[in-house]
Amino acid sequence: MANDGSVMLVRKVAQVLDHLAQGEATAAELAEALGEPRSSVYRLLSSLQAERLVEQGARRGQFRLGVKLLTLGTAVVARFDEREFAQPVLERLHDLTGETVFLCVRRGDAAVCIERLAGKRVQSLALQLGGSLPLHAGAASRALLAFAPETEWEAYLERNVPLSRFTASTPSEPAALRKVLRQARADGFAVSDQDVTVGVAAIGVPVVDYRGEVRAAVSISGVRESILGEDFPRWRDLLLGAGQEVSRALGSELAGKNIARFD
Repeated sequence: MANDGSVMLVRKVAQVLDHLAQGEATAAELAEALGEPRSSVYRLLSSLQAERLVEQGARRGQFRLGVKLLTLGTAVVARFDEREFAQPVLERLHDLTGETVFLCVRRGDAAVCIERLAGKRVQSLALQLGGSLPLHAGAASRALLAFAPETEWEAYLERNVPLSRFTASTPSEPAALRKVLRQARADGFAVSDQDVTVGVAAIGVPVVDYRGEVRAAVSISGVRESILGEDFPRWRDLLLGAGQEVSRALGSELAGKNIARFD
C-alpha cells in the first residue's frame, strides 16, 4: 500500500503536469504556483525529463510537456469507444422509459444506428441496427447536425438539396432545416415529430467528446402521444442527463463544454 510520501509525490507530479498543460513555465514559476521550494521543483523536473514527461521549452529555462505524454494520451483516446461507454446508460434509459433507445454516429451525410434497444410499445420503427437516416431527418440525425458548426449545415445543404422527404413533416427546404437546427441548438435537444414515420416521434441529444466535438447522439422514439405527451418533460430530462453522462465518460469536461445547452 502506498505511503503518504508516495502519494504526495504523485500529487506533485500531477500538479506540475497540470500547470504545464496551460503553457510553458520556468522552475521558479512552477515553484511559486505549487508552493514548493525551487530546489525540490528542479529535482522533480529533472526526473520527469529523464522519463520524457517534460522537456526543455522554446526559451532557455522554460519547460513544457514531453512527447511521451502524446503516446500515453493516444492510448487513452483509443479506448474511448462511444458504444462501450453508452451501453449502461442506454439500458437504464430503456428501463425507465420503455421506449426504443438509439445510439447513432455520423458517417458522412448520414446518421448510422450502432445500438438499438427495442421499445415495449412500437417495434416497427424506420431506423434499425446498422441502418441509417440522412442528417436532416429524425431526432438523432438532427442532433448530430445541429451541434456541429453552422458551416457544416451549409455544406450539407449544398451536397443534398433537394432534401429527401419521408413524410409531410420532414424539413425538406433549406430554410425549414436551418430553423429546426437552430431550435435544437437553443433547446439542447432535437425533436422529431412524425417527420420520418407518421404517428412516431423522437427526442435526440448530442454526445460530445474530449475535443468538444459531437461524437454521437442518443435518442428515444415511440408513439407520438407517448413521446410528446404528458411524459415529454420527464423523457426530455432523462435524455439530457443520459447525453451528459456519456459525454463525461468521453472526456467532455476537458473541452469545457456546457452539454445541456452548448453555449
